Amino acid sequence: MVYIVGLLSLVFLVLTILVIARLSKVLRGVNGATPAVEDTGSRVDLFSNRINGAMFIVFLVTGIIGIVWSFLHAQQYFLPEASSPHGRRVDGLFWLSMAIVTAAFVITNALLFYFAWKYQYREGKRATYYPENHKLELIWTVIPAVVMALLVFTGWRAWRDIMSEAPADSMMYEIVGKQFNWIIHYPGADDNKLGAFNYKLIDNNNELGLDFSDAATFDDFTSTTELHIPVNKPILLKIRARDVLHSVFIPHMRVKMDAVPGMPTRFWFVADKTTDEMRNLLNNQDFTYEIACTEVCGRGHFSMRIRLIVEDEDSYNKWVSEQKPLLTTFPEYASRIPDNLKGKAAKYLPEAAPAENTTAATMVEGGGAAASASLH
Repeated sequence: MVYIVGLLSLVFLVLTILVIARLSKVLRGVNGATPAVEDTGSRVDLFSNRINGAMFIVFLVTGIIGIVWSFLHAQQYFLPEASSPHGRRVDGLFWLSMAIVTAAFVITNALLFYFAWKYQYREGKRATYYPENHKLELIWTVIPAVVMALLVFTGWRAWRDIMSEAPADSMMYEIVGKQFNWIIHYPGADDNKLGAFNYKLIDNNNELGLDFSDAATFDDFTSTTELHIPVNKPILLKIRARDVLHSVFIPHMRVKMDAVPGMPTRFWFVADKTTDEMRNLLNNQDFTYEIACTEVCGRGHFSMRIRLIVEDEDSYNKWVSEQKPLLTTFPEYASRIPDNLKGKAAKYLPEAAPAENTTAATMVEGGGAAASASLH
């Protein structure tokens, strides 16, 4: 590639020198320094004209070859087929648009360069001018307008469907961006409800400010390393930011939505290929889906990425059942639970330490009494 760039640079340098030399000759002729013979000048002009015309065709052919080579070479870096139905629909619209734009580009530029060669100056040939041509103007106005209208309409329909309300049976998760990591809020194993939150309750252990006055929060847990979701289930991502602007990006699902401070956003999708299926499909056992941030949010922006694990429903349910609710991990939050909900929250709290201590003390006292009796 370096040699090609170097060769092209050399060609352009030579062409520049030739243009400058030709311009200097023309200027000398204009200033009367070296009066030129008309016939000789005409022959030189015709020769240069033919060279320039031929160069248009050469540039057209080499340009098309370069475009095709560039596309074929870049294919190895393309993302694989989308792992979501809406992603494949987006890809279809993208490639349709690219095909139409590429065809228009190639046709118009091919005609432009071909006409420059075909209709170059020749002795005895005069140009024909068309002050107006309503038929031609109608053709090049109506056809692009119809094509653009169809593209806009199909794009609008896809956007409408993708951004519609999530199905009622969607699995709900919350993803929260902060400098410089993502925090995943899971609805827990007992229900599919995300508990309430309040930014005033944020502390070192409760980074999302989960509000334990809401019963739906009792079984909720969080993660900063990975997001697990079941395959072939509607997934509703509730998105927000704690500090600055972030952006949720799941490239293989074609999911992208900004996380805006003070303005919750959302995106729903269906993942129809598990992580293991993608590994086998790509023949890469190290493959993993990831969630990245595509909005520069500070010095640590590069670290804002976590794994996305797509698995079958049984594996997902097993993993969720192994996770500890935040209330279980930090039972001190039980003091925030209203009295009328403490009975419901009891199942998520570890056994009361005082009861265990009382039993242990009784055993010690009983052993001490027995030892005293034996001594007596």
